[in-house]
Amino acid sequence: MQSIPLSSPDLTDAERQAVSAVLLTPYLSMGSEIKAFENAFEALTGCQCAIGVNSGTAGLHLCVHAAGIQEGDLVITTPFSFVASTNVLLFERAVPIFVDIETLTGNIDPHLVEAAAHDLAARGHAARRWLPPRGASETAPLKAILPVDVFGQPADMDGIQQTAQSYRLKVIEDSCEALGAEYKGRLAGTLGDYGVFAFYPNKQITTGEGGCIVTNDAQAAGRMTALRNQGRAPGDTWLQHTYLGYNYRLDEMSAALGRVQLKRLDELLIKRQQVADWYANHLQGVEGLEIPTVASTTTRMSWFVYVVRCAPELDRSAIAAALGKRGIPTRPYFLPIHLQPYMVEKFGYRPGMFPIAEDLGQRGLALPFSSVMTQQQVEYVCEGLREVLRNS
Repeated sequence: MQSIPLSSPDLTDAERQAVSAVLLTPYLSMGSEIKAFENAFEALTGCQCAIGVNSGTAGLHLCVHAAGIQEGDLVITTPFSFVASTNVLLFERAVPIFVDIETLTGNIDPHLVEAAAHDLAARGHAARRWLPPRGASETAPLKAILPVDVFGQPADMDGIQQTAQSYRLKVIEDSCEALGAEYKGRLAGTLGDYGVFAFYPNKQITTGEGGCIVTNDAQAAGRMTALRNQGRAPGDTWLQHTYLGYNYRLDEMSAALGRVQLKRLDELLIKRQQVADWYANHLQGVEGLEIPTVASTTTRMSWFVYVVRCAPELDRSAIAAALGKRGIPTRPYFLPIHLQPYMVEKFGYRPGMFPIAEDLGQRGLALPFSSVMTQQQVEYVCEGLREVLRNS
């Protein structure tokens, strides 16, 4: 029996040497590597400003600040995501306004975004349809839209941008799972006012822990750069703090690792595409299973995870347990955010409020996936999955 990791980083001697070189200097934080990493992101995205931070969550939180989102403000977002995309709103005591998702991609439905923005702008009775059962005011202002590029596929951003322009809303694009993806030939993360990428070890590139914000708003970038460094504005000494800030700095070793990884981005995306293609070839047409679909608007997929959907009548937990006995780890993706215990307690959400997100949350299963997987490993996973499904 093989034992296959759920995910693995793709590292070479070039990355190890870059990190080792930093350790030979006295500059382990806020040195030349973080600037080089940011410059590389500006070159990749064409954005005027890039700000390296210690996580995607930190990046999203700083964007919430930059967007002027405050206590009680409303932000339209998706319930089908990692919890960070909602938590950063709660950090500022804002209210996430969930709308359901597209069945095909799992991304936020732009038509529902427009409908919610229309009704929330009208306030009063029309707004109540979109508010959580408790914890929000029907007269609160709508400030922004926070779409998430789920599993490496960009959200349908044209409709979202049209809504944002109509109602003068900021757009924070959570591209933490979609580095290198393209929407109608345009890079994910560059389509809103601010975009955020993340580099946990299971991502397309890794810095161990880390993230990066990109924007063309130089003023906002300056503020976010100060906030990530304990609120130190340009000209402040080490013990002067113009703003109430955070320690969201990305260290030099992580930046060096990311700088080299970024040079290999195209190679890494091609390798991940190959693994996804192997899965699709082996799992296409398997009874009781749906494989991922790439939308026509996605002109380049940036595979983050490979999530299949089990048929509703199957027991996903039993399937996962049976695969685990074969040395094949899996993970459910995602438990919808509105059903997380703290969200139920705070806002009174109930099952059935976002049926598409809940359905995908009950049926999605992430298979082992990384750019270092071999064809033999993929075949072993697929053979095991087919056998388990036959016995289900």
